[in-house]
Amino acid sequence: MSQFIASSDEERRALRERRRAGDYSVTNRMYADAHAIDPFYDPYDIPLDELDVTHPTLYQHGTHWNYFKRLREEDPVHFHEDSMHGPFWSVTKYKDMMEVDSSHDIFSSAYGINVRTNPPSRQPPPPRLPGGQTEKGLKMFIASDPPKHDEQRKVFTPLFTPRSLAELEPLIRERAADILDNLPRGEEFDWVPAVSIELTARMLATLFGVPQEDRHQLIEWSEAIGNLSDPDVFTSPEEGWVKLYQCRDYFQSYYEERKKLPPQFDLISMMAHDPSTNDMDPDEFLGNILLLIVGGNDTTRNSISGGVLALNQNPEQYAKLKANHDLVPKMVPEIIRWQTPVIHMARTAMEDTEIDGKKIQAGDRVAMWYISGNRDESMIERADEFIIDRANPRQHTAFGYGIHRCVGNRLGEMQLRVLWEEILKRFDHVEVTGEAKYAANNFVHGIRSLPVALPA
Repeated sequence: MSQFIASSDEERRALRERRRAGDYSVTNRMYADAHAIDPFYDPYDIPLDELDVTHPTLYQHGTHWNYFKRLREEDPVHFHEDSMHGPFWSVTKYKDMMEVDSSHDIFSSAYGINVRTNPPSRQPPPPRLPGGQTEKGLKMFIASDPPKHDEQRKVFTPLFTPRSLAELEPLIRERAADILDNLPRGEEFDWVPAVSIELTARMLATLFGVPQEDRHQLIEWSEAIGNLSDPDVFTSPEEGWVKLYQCRDYFQSYYEERKKLPPQFDLISMMAHDPSTNDMDPDEFLGNILLLIVGGNDTTRNSISGGVLALNQNPEQYAKLKANHDLVPKMVPEIIRWQTPVIHMARTAMEDTEIDGKKIQAGDRVAMWYISGNRDESMIERADEFIIDRANPRQHTAFGYGIHRCVGNRLGEMQLRVLWEEILKRFDHVEVTGEAKYAANNFVHGIRSLPVALPA
């Protein structure tokens, strides 16, 4: 018996190679149907060399946990010869991820940060370009190496200094209060659009310096980049790109306009006035815009939803929080660890090396599964438990390490902290009344819907 529902190995491989070659006649539905699996199939019944953690269906149904548990136990640095997205190495333990993420001189980001976008494994990559990155794929600063990465990343850091965050906090608190005060009482509603999306959308519009009435358009573009391969959203990735080019055109007008104006304290103005970002070609500009939108929306938004769900699933922790509201600052990083909004990041080995005794060849793709590292019992005590008063709650993999550590992590934490402080002022309980619906996505751990009710 196989975990695959239909199609042969040969058909799946042929479709994958056509898709990787840019053949969009292979539709999203055709590709998904050919690779369809039973997400509830016991991973311990699958031969280890056939285990594939890239299937988005696993994350949609929340059945990925035992896949990673088995890999951590039996082969924490595991080579997938024939995954849904081609050959690559899975790194599933905390300490090994730290090693890879901290060794940017060996493991390059310039060939793509997602297992779907990296080149075929075991093909030596071309030499590094003078700017420290290749020309492959959609360019953005997180998908580049020093010095270009460092030059572009520093453009945005002034918005995330302690002083800037302190100035933003009253605005976040005011908006959180407004959103919460206008929620329905005594009836079921969806927490995701009403609270999680609304708060992050308002903040995104502020950070970009665009009108608040356009905030939901930003969310649509954020979701489009994550749904390019989803057959329920786009017929083909090409169709999704039509949507993303609308995003490029929208922001391009602001970009050109702000080059002519005095510098302002927003992301577009910062790009328009810094020498490292004021002359980007349209695709590189779009790449950085999408990175900032997804970074500012998906991570915080899904942690907001994930926190409500986690507290309902762990009522003893919810009782602990109600008895002591001062636990909120410790609870916030625990929510982020528990949810792990970014499931993985990928790198490409630039030279022959080793990870935990495994020989990695130049050109090999390496995926760091942050969602697995956050359940690694060898580094995190009682890792499979949600505990809001951990002694060291910031010991997690959700933000990455080294030069690519999430630039807006403190802003995300602050939004969560302020929101929960305001929730506890108003509601004795936020009750989850139905099943959470997760995105079929192996990159962003997204909650699409979460039905809840507040006391009447």
